[in-house]
Amino acid sequence: MRRALLAITGLAASTTALVVLKGSPGVTPAAQNLPTSQPVNPAGPGADPSVAPDAPGAGPTGAAPKPSESADAATSPKPGKTTARPSGTRTTAKAPTAPRTTTKAPQPTTRRITGPGVDAKDGSETYGYVQVQIVVSGNRIVEATTLSLPSGGESDIHSGDVRDRYNGTGGEVVQKQSANLNTVSGATATSNAYKQSLRAAIEQAF
Repeated sequence: MRRALLAITGLAASTTALVVLKGSPGVTPAAQNLPTSQPVNPAGPGADPSVAPDAPGAGPTGAAPKPSESADAATSPKPGKTTARPSGTRTTAKAPTAPRTTTKAPQPTTRRITGPGVDAKDGSETYGYVQVQIVVSGNRIVEATTLSLPSGGESDIHSGDVRDRYNGTGGEVVQKQSANLNTVSGATATSNAYKQSLRAAIEQAF
């Protein structure tokens, strides 16, 4: 009896073990014929799997990329010389000064005008000739003088009277500014000759 119980127990245990072995995927004949799985290379075929794909400097071909010149320029700019003009500098332009104009009165022009020689005669008698010169400044007679007068005998006396009356800067010629002179008493011929020469000189001057 005891032997029969042991036989039944051993048969049950062996059956259980057989079922367990058949249900396990690792021991099935199909599982035994499958090829062993290969580890996947993340870097692609032909690449060294020992190099980490995200390691710095590792590219698709395994060579580290060269840093570009633009990166160098961006990271290390060369300081340039900048010359900035100071702001706020005031430039004051000096206005040109107007030239000073000095207006002076025009200086009168002094002129000497000489009249013609005129004979001093009374009827048929001639005492000599009279010639008068005047000095004109601007439009005014400033002086009168005689270049020639009758001389000899009583003519010297009459000529002296005429000269004293008409000539000089304060004589009758300058006072009247014309040839309308008063006749010197006793020297009518000399006075008339003087007036004629004076009138011709004034006509030349004005």
